[in-house]
Amino acid sequence: MRLTEKISARNFRSFLWHAALLSLAQNFMDVDTVIPAMVVEAGGSAIHIGILSAIMMGGSSFTQLFFAPMVSGVSFKKKFLLGGINTRMISLIALAIVLYNLSDSGSSMALWFIFIFISLFSLSGAFTNISYIDVLGKSVLQEKRKAFFSTRQILGGVIVVSTAFLAKKVLNLYEFPINYSVMFMIGGITLLIASAGFWTIKETVQSGIKAGGVRGFLRTMKSELKNNKKLVYFLGFVNTQGIIVSFIPFVMLYAKDVFHTDSSQTGSFLLFKVLGVVSVSVLVLLFNKKIKYSFLLYANTIISLILVALTFFISDVSYFKFLFLLGGISVSLYMITLNGVLLEISGNENRALYAGFAGAGNIIPFIFPLIAGAIIKDMGFETFFIIFAVMLSFSAFFIYRMKCIR
Repeated sequence: MRLTEKISARNFRSFLWHAALLSLAQNFMDVDTVIPAMVVEAGGSAIHIGILSAIMMGGSSFTQLFFAPMVSGVSFKKKFLLGGINTRMISLIALAIVLYNLSDSGSSMALWFIFIFISLFSLSGAFTNISYIDVLGKSVLQEKRKAFFSTRQILGGVIVVSTAFLAKKVLNLYEFPINYSVMFMIGGITLLIASAGFWTIKETVQSGIKAGGVRGFLRTMKSELKNNKKLVYFLGFVNTQGIIVSFIPFVMLYAKDVFHTDSSQTGSFLLFKVLGVVSVSVLVLLFNKKIKYSFLLYANTIISLILVALTFFISDVSYFKFLFLLGGISVSLYMITLNGVLLEISGNENRALYAGFAGAGNIIPFIFPLIAGAIIKDMGFETFFIIFAVMLSFSAFFIYRMKCIR
């Protein structure tokens, strides 16, 4: 069956339904502010933040190495999409129940359960992402994709802004761990409603390449790297600029360790992060036909370096909210360009495999948070900021070599 404009428009709306409800849930399970703050309140250290960031940011992508061969050979992947989001929903609700029942127990027990369920939440997200990219790529017309990504960011941002005050109130209304229990219960139920959008998606185009297990997947990846140089530079970009997604949790740790911020300030940081996401998404949507991915990629490198520099020099906690504003801009730009460039360098038949390649090649974003925790513990935050900035600056070379057309 051919993908018509009518079917594409229907799928466009279905994906936006999911995006809207996911954004509603996002405030209550935010991986940059809420979860790191919860870990610190449960007695976590820089090492714990590093491990959790590695799982949430890098590890969830790296495990696509194992999921991609399983999913890529299947022609229609909506069932995997639904399975992944439902697993994420169950893990959040389970964590909410456990935290509520541990309210009278020691925080060390809460820390263990946080790691278990957040790991399940993150790894199922990796499984979901492979199917999501493939289904989106063949269910929405190519000329509508950039508009979709920026519309998704704006819609999500508006919803997140409108619910940020509710999340802040929940954090302040109850003590730990009840406040986080309520947060995750709201997030889990909202994810359940969000999955309704995926049920209405109509897959019209078959896609899939048999990868032959992990070994076959790696052979295919080696062949594609040899034949498609853009994939090589894309993975270089992922492994340099990609580390920005793990930076904000360490800023959260820095704020709590050095400036002793509390739950009320966590809500404010979340709000400013969302404002950053919305502002840049509006600009991308308004100028999506005039702005090329290469411009967005270079701009994000500069913004990310400014963010690191400001974090290094700011000494007044009242200015920290602006770091999260820049952080929201940077992470939003990275996600818009990551998905957009991935769709540009791949086709319908190999898109799920390429999503797997992006995950399997996500080595440095997986390892770096682990190393960062040790660096902060032994050498301090200042050394960490310098190393981070140096690594981030290398992304300019890979962006130049990718030579994005759109």
